[in-house]
Amino acid sequence: MDSLQAADPTYLKRRVKGCSLDVHPTERALVVQYEVEATVLGELGHPVVGERKECQKIIRVKSLKARTDVSSLARKVVEECRLIHPSKLLEVEQLLFYLQNRKHTNDNQEKRRVSPRDFTAYAGLELDEEASITSVDEYVELLYEDVQEKIRGATLIFQLARNPDNLEELIQNETALGALARVLREDWKQSVDLATTIICVFFCFSSFSQFHGLVTHFKIGALCMNIIEHELKRYDLWQEELQKKKKAYEEFSENQNLKKEHEKSFRKYQSLLTKQEQLLRVALCLLLNLAEDTRTELKMRNKNIVHMLVKILDREDQELLLVAVSFLKKLSIFLENKNDMAEACAVEKLSRLVPCDHEDLLSASLRLLLNLSFDTSLRCQMVQAELVPKVSSLLADEAQRQLAMCILYHISMDDNFKSMFADTDCIPQLMRLLCERGEEKLDVELISLCINLAANRSNAKLLCEGNGLKMLMKRAVKMKDVLVMKMIRNLSQHGGATKSLFLDHVGDLAAQISEDEPEEFVIECLGTLANLTIPDLDWALVLTEYQLVPYLKDRLKPGSAEEDLVLEVVILIGTVSMDDSCAAMLAKSGIIPALIELLNVQQEDDEFVCQIIYVFYQMVFHKDTRDVLVRDTQAPAYLIDLMHDNNAEIRKVCDNTLDIIAEYDEEWGKKIQKEKFRWYNGQWLEMVENRLMEEAGEPFLLGEDGDVLDRTDLFYSADGIMSADGDISPEFFTDFQSGELGRSGYLSSVSEHFVPTDRPVSAYGFRPDEPFFFSSAAR
Repeated sequence: MDSLQAADPTYLKRRVKGCSLDVHPTERALVVQYEVEATVLGELGHPVVGERKECQKIIRVKSLKARTDVSSLARKVVEECRLIHPSKLLEVEQLLFYLQNRKHTNDNQEKRRVSPRDFTAYAGLELDEEASITSVDEYVELLYEDVQEKIRGATLIFQLARNPDNLEELIQNETALGALARVLREDWKQSVDLATTIICVFFCFSSFSQFHGLVTHFKIGALCMNIIEHELKRYDLWQEELQKKKKAYEEFSENQNLKKEHEKSFRKYQSLLTKQEQLLRVALCLLLNLAEDTRTELKMRNKNIVHMLVKILDREDQELLLVAVSFLKKLSIFLENKNDMAEACAVEKLSRLVPCDHEDLLSASLRLLLNLSFDTSLRCQMVQAELVPKVSSLLADEAQRQLAMCILYHISMDDNFKSMFADTDCIPQLMRLLCERGEEKLDVELISLCINLAANRSNAKLLCEGNGLKMLMKRAVKMKDVLVMKMIRNLSQHGGATKSLFLDHVGDLAAQISEDEPEEFVIECLGTLANLTIPDLDWALVLTEYQLVPYLKDRLKPGSAEEDLVLEVVILIGTVSMDDSCAAMLAKSGIIPALIELLNVQQEDDEFVCQIIYVFYQMVFHKDTRDVLVRDTQAPAYLIDLMHDNNAEIRKVCDNTLDIIAEYDEEWGKKIQKEKFRWYNGQWLEMVENRLMEEAGEPFLLGEDGDVLDRTDLFYSADGIMSADGDISPEFFTDFQSGELGRSGYLSSVSEHFVPTDRPVSAYGFRPDEPFFFSSAAR
């Protein structure tokens, strides 16, 4: 070891060994694999240091055509490439013959092979010479010359970088990459072509995740952010200067010099704009590649990348717009970025791109809008930007149809926006798509949008036009399509002419109410029938002909079916109970006790309680069912207990029902009045107790007379409502019942009879552990 260290090496000896040939997988080229053995010899010719390195050389044969003489070309290749031994001539000829007959699916593949995101690649400046991987050091030397030579050197390196096979070797040459980064950092303002070409070199590296560390090491991402920000400011200055000259020309239109100056400035502006947009495009492509790392993406956001991208949406270059929109789409999945886009009015700027003739740009714009449409405020901006008719027009485009439907579906979720669809061609196109599907399974996006739109009265009218409802009913019944039946159910809730159309389909719906049909489908049919509050509909005939009463009664038994089905049964009973003969039929069948039993079981479910009480409300209107309900059941007692429930809808229905019962039955009327007064009295006493407790800490200052509650002289006398000792006079109820006391003040229990036109929404549970009514004595 000591002797080796003492030796003085004088020269280097290189030897090529192990040459092998193969064809390039994608290009018309031969790949030469070889091994270089380098040995450092001492002054006596003895080897001191040795090293081996595996290398490859790519020989492109662009002149190889279908009629090329392969034998002659093979000889030429062997003669010009010293790495290939003449003995391999036959092998070279065979490989060239294989390349000649291999099919190439894309002649432009070479130009696009480093653009995996399908963005148009920057071709670079045209040079007469072809770059060679072995001459990289020469190209680096050019980077130290003037601007034109720097551009030439960078362009030659870019030619090499466009071939992915050269990237591994280029990455070993840290001097070349460092020189490129230095020139970009120092001279990017001097030449747009130079900056664009160098960024393109690093973009080639950024197209592969394993090279992102290299790009980050030279801080190319941060430099690109600075370049983009500067170019956007320069664009604003160009615009401002151009507007000044245009205004001057318009004011003095007769001045030909001003006109020529304006035209010259405009031509220069267009030239500068073209080069600037190329620079912005490649810089954004590089940043988009680096944004695969969320930490890097966060750094970009902190440098205001979102506002820069939104500002670029004002441009006209479609390739630049494609990159900007794609970048925004990637960023939009994070809440902070989405908020930045809302602040920068991104939706308004995107609206002008929908529709457009650039298919990729249109698709990217729709995908971005879809991401943004999850936000309620941004959906409002979309409506204000008149995107509903624009996106609706894309339903005819099969390539963009699914995206358009998803966006429209999100907008249709807001009730305020549903009516806007009626003024577009959206609904006719949706109905056409439904018809075209025939018996095929419908797309979820299509039927979901239709279900939402059917909830609006104007839309429902358009959906049912012609044979629309008939077609929907036919498909739903034949295919047992639950989603189509949901749509029909939404249509059935609208009054007027739309609801009258259902008279022809009541039999089809009633026929589906059976144990043999799928439960989800039966639920929708029950819900649809429950919506049909049509005066001309003979419910008694329907119940009898389709034998629905036994089915309805059996489903009221707890545990007999899913709760959703049982609830729809209760709602349907409430609808048919509006008919006198139907109410009597149901009462005789024993449905009222079954409802009370169900009320006990479902006392914690607001919706169940409210809908069952609504059935009682409908039945007290008819004399026959009123007798059964009041005299043969404990329904009034349940109603008394629920009339002060926490749920406002339950209280309203209970009050209306109890008012009718009180007028019909004197005994129950007294109980109802006592309970109402007991509750009001309890509320008043509780208020008094709370006030006294507050006064214990800090008495009210009401003047010299003190608290009015301590003034016994202000109490009513015994011939009034309240005695001097504070007890309530029981005779008050008799006077109230006889009408001697007016129905005024908070003690009034019977308001004007209210007959709800809409079904109650929900209610609150019944509490069976409390007594139904209480004595009139004050607590």
